[in-house]
Amino acid sequence: MDTVKKLNKWANAHTYYGIDLLRILVGIFLVWKGISFITNTEYYDYYAEPLKKIGGGMVIIHYVVAANMVGGVMLIFGLLSRWAIFAQLPILLGAILINFIGKMDFYNLVLSVSLFAICLFFLMYGSGKHSADYYFKMQQ
Repeated sequence: MDTVKKLNKWANAHTYYGIDLLRILVGIFLVWKGISFITNTEYYDYYAEPLKKIGGGMVIIHYVVAANMVGGVMLIFGLLSRWAIFAQLPILLGAILINFIGKMDFYNLVLSVSLFAICLFFLMYGSGKHSADYYFKMQQ
């Protein structure tokens, strides 16, 4: 807990609008991916093919959609950002691994790896000073 407090103090002292904009853009991207995953059945079938061999593949697909949509909204507002990103990490690791298990798609691999790196940054950095977390902390 002490480490999280130190990270929050450092992040609040070194916050910039560009970093907050990046957090918001990542949240919008995650919501968009969740919506496109639900609405585009061909897209779903393409990425769900390697998961059909694994037991509980449908549960995994539903977790991905829910975590992307809810986690994306939480990142947009900066509300419990570390928890939202913590829920995204297994999804992003799966997105990276699915390129090696199934059909290799270089664009999706680069996108997954870069999004994973950004999420690791925000896991350490937190929501920043311009977020709902900071606002609610100041209201106490």
